[in-house]
Amino acid sequence: MNGMKLTLSTSLSFDGNCEEAFQFYERTMNGKVTFSLTWGASPMAKDAPPEWASKINHSTLVIGEAEILGNDALPGGYQTPLNWCLILGLDDPAEADRIFAALAEGGNVVVPMQQTFWALRFGQVADRFGVPWAINCEAPQ
Repeated sequence: MNGMKLTLSTSLSFDGNCEEAFQFYERTMNGKVTFSLTWGASPMAKDAPPEWASKINHSTLVIGEAEILGNDALPGGYQTPLNWCLILGLDDPAEADRIFAALAEGGNVVVPMQQTFWALRFGQVADRFGVPWAINCEAPQ
């Protein structure tokens, strides 16, 4: 790799509520939306129906050292996430509980927040936007 920079980001598609979701994640996880472009303002405006002009073509959210990209899929193009999740690792059990509770509000708890053999706190939830999350607060080594 000889000094080559390598990054890994996650890209999420939404069914018309990317801006709302990213604002929620920004508040809940102390993140920062660093870029946002609507379909109407993008060079791809002609590809979207007029009512989609204010929806998100591309947005970037930074949480800690991670970058999450997002967009509103064109009408008919959204698919519910399946067989994966975003894993949020924390070192503060109270903060893990707070974030889990916020994500669970209006969402679907898959694994209730609990202590496990590897973690002080662990839980899985699909939030109200349909995004699957695992919250993991490992025990100190």
